[in-house]
Amino acid sequence: MARMSSDPFAGVATDSLRIHTFASLQPGPRLLVVGGVHGDETCGTAGIARILAEFDAGTLQLQRGELTLVPVANPLARRRLQREGERNLNRLFRPTEAPADYEARITNRLAPVIARHEVLLDLHSFQSEGEAFAMIGPRDNTGTLEPFARSYEEGQLALHIGTPIVVEGWLDIYAAGLAQRAGGAPAEEAALDFGRGTNEYIRSCGGYGVTLECGQHQDPEAPEVAWRAIRRTLALLGMAPLPAGLPAASAEPRLLRLASVTDRLHEEDSFVRDWATFDEVQRGEPIGMRHDGTLLSAPEDGFIVFPNALALPGAEWFYFARPSERVLGPVAGKA
Repeated sequence: MARMSSDPFAGVATDSLRIHTFASLQPGPRLLVVGGVHGDETCGTAGIARILAEFDAGTLQLQRGELTLVPVANPLARRRLQREGERNLNRLFRPTEAPADYEARITNRLAPVIARHEVLLDLHSFQSEGEAFAMIGPRDNTGTLEPFARSYEEGQLALHIGTPIVVEGWLDIYAAGLAQRAGGAPAEEAALDFGRGTNEYIRSCGGYGVTLECGQHQDPEAPEVAWRAIRRTLALLGMAPLPAGLPAASAEPRLLRLASVTDRLHEEDSFVRDWATFDEVQRGEPIGMRHDGTLLSAPEDGFIVFPNALALPGAEWFYFARPSERVLGPVAGKA
């Protein structure tokens, strides 16, 4: 009789990551572009496919450096066309000796790829309506949460991608959310690790990265946003010129900082209306209502980010952002 496998992942044992690398004979930056970290976010995969087709057609050639493309970072989630396979790949992103789930196995393969690159462009989309935006990491600092020394380069990458909005403050607000749930107690390192994803990992390896949210999952323009971002990143790094018809980014984006996160506590918690990412709200304006009738209102003038009417109880329901005073620097070539 055939012996049953005790490996709970035996059914996905044949999964593999497609990793495409193009290396110029001239030295230069090492850029990694990743799509499909979440299975229902297909725009990055489509944008990368277009880049691969341009290489095959000879219309795109590297002038220097090395470009690596990962069209689908989470094959199981993609097959299911859902956000996660076993869990969120963009959380607890660090290699382990004994991977406990499917995403941990992916992490063990993908982390070394990230570590040998200098720049990461991670392509995503989101559930609610809203326009594309870029997310960047901390300002230069020597603190314990996320020490960093390449904020200028990261800011320049966000500027040149060309989204109308750039958002900062993710890990800070994640840590604050943990403390809030713990009644004000500082978050433990293991809990903070759960909030660290691909971009936090490349920063810990000495590189820098930008998360590009290309728009709503089903937005037909999202794959175009992804493709434009890849081509503009290649141009910024001097790896390949912009193609005919694609202008360089010229407008300064609005810069926002995440200020707070609100969890959905009960399945009957509800928004007062359908919110879109970056909807502007005024101080005191109602945002949602708890199942017991408690009204949640804007603490100050600001913006709704990532509203998720389908969030499970205990998960992030929406973020609140305010304008940031941070200066990313001028767009190259702009007076």
